[in-house]
Amino acid sequence: MAKMVRRTCAFCSEGEAGSVMYIAKERNVAAHQDCLLFSSGFVESEEYNPDNLDLRFDVASVLKELKRGKRLVCNFCRKKGATVGCEERACRRSYHYFCALCDDAAIETDEVNGVYRVFCPKHDPGNKTNHYGAASKRRRHALKSSTITEQMSTEETAEDSLRILERKNNRHKVQIDFVRKCKQAGLLDDIFEEMLDTLHLAQEKLMDDNTSETEYEETVMSLFDCGLFENILTNIHSGTEEKIRELLESRKRLDNKIELLQDLKEVVLPPQENTASTSSTMSE
Repeated sequence: MAKMVRRTCAFCSEGEAGSVMYIAKERNVAAHQDCLLFSSGFVESEEYNPDNLDLRFDVASVLKELKRGKRLVCNFCRKKGATVGCEERACRRSYHYFCALCDDAAIETDEVNGVYRVFCPKHDPGNKTNHYGAASKRRRHALKSSTITEQMSTEETAEDSLRILERKNNRHKVQIDFVRKCKQAGLLDDIFEEMLDTLHLAQEKLMDDNTSETEYEETVMSLFDCGLFENILTNIHSGTEEKIRELLESRKRLDNKIELLQDLKEVVLPPQENTASTSSTMSE
């Protein structure tokens, strides 16, 4: 079976994340080692030999995973080809590997046992607020590379964090510049019209009783994944809390007024017995 050929970027420093790639010239395919290792549906070659890294991945498996990725949209960049899925079984978030880094996803690597896992920020096992369960962990067959055996030092981890932060800042600048250029080109109206059409289509699917369960679930997940639906619900919740507070204060003021009116009523209108006694005296 044809194998991918290992290559290292000549411009990257030794050990740089993403510097190792695997290439299949005959199929015009190249892939980062990390993109392959962390792809959810990908498995290393059974013929893998630590003494010969060229045998680590076979071309057919890589092409199969690429085909699977064409149906998956990245939760971060919203483009297709997202083969790196969150390890939480109930989660539908998928990423490109480097998009997962930019989105602060948790990366877990255990090269000794051949475990490569990614958790979206919501299901990060290190986050005490998540609902991650040990039973949801999944292992895939992979073997230890003889050239990488030591854990990253604290300094290397800090450098990686700085690189990730720099990538996020650069991404934000690119996005802001892109929107400004769209405005200058007169495209913003068209973009927002397309967004509204998409939202209306989602509304129709959710309101239609004939929508299949799969399509219904995909529509709901898309609304939450883009962040818009969740933000709106949060704003509605905040507005509801404020409305409740205003109504409680209004009720408190009304209770005070009722109490004052009751006091005035007792002063202005004497009890019925006294009124009857006064009338009898006057008639005599």
